[in-house]
Amino acid sequence: MAGHSKWANIQHRKGRQDKLRSKLFSKLSKEITVAAKMGDPDPDNNPRLRLAVKEAKSQSVPKDVIDRAIKKSAAGEGDDYEEIRYEGYGPNGVAVIVEAMTDNRNRTASSVRSTFTKNGGNLGETGSVAFMFERKGEVGYGPDAGDADTVMMAAIEAGAEDVESSDEGHTVWCADTDLNEVSNTLEAELGESNSTKLTWRPTMTTELDLENMQKLMKLMDALEDDDDVQRVTTNFEASDEVMAQLAEE
Repeated sequence: MAGHSKWANIQHRKGRQDKLRSKLFSKLSKEITVAAKMGDPDPDNNPRLRLAVKEAKSQSVPKDVIDRAIKKSAAGEGDDYEEIRYEGYGPNGVAVIVEAMTDNRNRTASSVRSTFTKNGGNLGETGSVAFMFERKGEVGYGPDAGDADTVMMAAIEAGAEDVESSDEGHTVWCADTDLNEVSNTLEAELGESNSTKLTWRPTMTTELDLENMQKLMKLMDALEDDDDVQRVTTNFEASDEVMAQLAEE
């Protein structure tokens, strides 16, 4: 499997999540504000906002921060953000998708391009790597949600397409348009999820050795440090041995 769940685990062990917590809250608040501005400020009547609020809660964003973001949009306050997707290549040709929200397209484009260049990557044209991914809904659960069979049965009943299970937990995949319904059905059966979001799932992967994984980590860290960048997705594949070595650094 592409090691994305392992990647998240390594970031957690390295303390990366703690370092990024304030940035994470800001990015999630921005998503809530944009979702509320684009539709009804009531999550019950706005599927995108409902998913944004659900994801924020799963990341322990305080309720008052969530409420403030929604009220800001309802009052017509805050900047108007444009959603932009950048595509490029990292070490050994690994595909990278960068999703951004910005109030200054030129600033963000320049920053993302510079980050790729400084970290051994190349920014490509729109569509240059997207064909290697599918847009999917992703619901994440920890190992305490149940064994693989329990989660698989719940996922099938919820209308999901696939489940990946490991010692670290379970990832349930579904059609992007079904995410809200699938996540709600799963939570009724398995409890609250650790994560609920729209994401890019690789359909083909690129194998990386330790040296190239280290380079990719630097590139991803630099991109994620950009305030305009919401999410970074890659199609890397790495052996258990390589991931274990990274975790020890």
